Amino acid sequence: MADLEALLADFADECADLERIVAPLAAADWARATPAPGWTIAHQIGHLAWTDEVATLAAADADGFQRLLTEAGPKALTFVDEAAEEASTAPPSALLDRWHRGRKSLTDALRAVPAGSKLPWFGPPMSAASMISARIMETWAHGQDVADAMGVSRTPTARLRTVAHLGVRTRNFAYTVHGKTPPSAEFRVELGAPDGTSWSWGPEDAAQRVTGPALDFCLLVTQRRHPDDLAIDAVGRDAAEWLTLAQAFAGPTGAGRVAGQFG
Repeated sequence: MADLEALLADFADECADLERIVAPLAAADWARATPAPGWTIAHQIGHLAWTDEVATLAAADADGFQRLLTEAGPKALTFVDEAAEEASTAPPSALLDRWHRGRKSLTDALRAVPAGSKLPWFGPPMSAASMISARIMETWAHGQDVADAMGVSRTPTARLRTVAHLGVRTRNFAYTVHGKTPPSAEFRVELGAPDGTSWSWGPEDAAQRVTGPALDFCLLVTQRRHPDDLAIDAVGRDAAEWLTLAQAFAGPTGAGRVAGQFG
């Protein structure tokens, strides 16, 4: 069983690492474009703050979350961008404060979720541990956009295991989002961890296999790099196809990044 407190600590650390990049920025830098089309650094932090608030609603008020889904229905393809756009108009200090409050509220709400409960979300319902895992993944992924915008290199940490785990677990979801039938057989995924050890999922004797550095795999499943720019190898036709579809996030598939975009 996943350790909720350990995941909450990782979430706090992931947020803190990103905050160390954005907190010292001049106001003008918050308007700097990131690799996500139309999104500035302010959009990125605003999106994280808003999503933490929505996740808190899902954890503490399922009916309220359902009302949000109903209201968002007519603009399902635009409401996330609209929320980021609205949030980005706040002064950086106010946006940082909103982000602080949102992630604290989320932590408190998830600690109060009864064991075994499932929380509603934009994708399949999930446990409290899965919810905070998704927040770690998204914070890391949007943090990569911010780091790319600022030309900052981040040091990979063991927190990537959560991102990679979601990437593996969402394999079938990624196929479904693309209107495809997921393969029936499990894949073997073997990744080199930042500390030099290995992380693995799936049967050792699986015919379909994916291998490479954990960082590259995480960049792949969050669509922060084009597959051609990553040292990820696939054995088997199905595994190779998955690398073109993978996404660890809920919602429609994104445009991703183009080959060679980051040199």
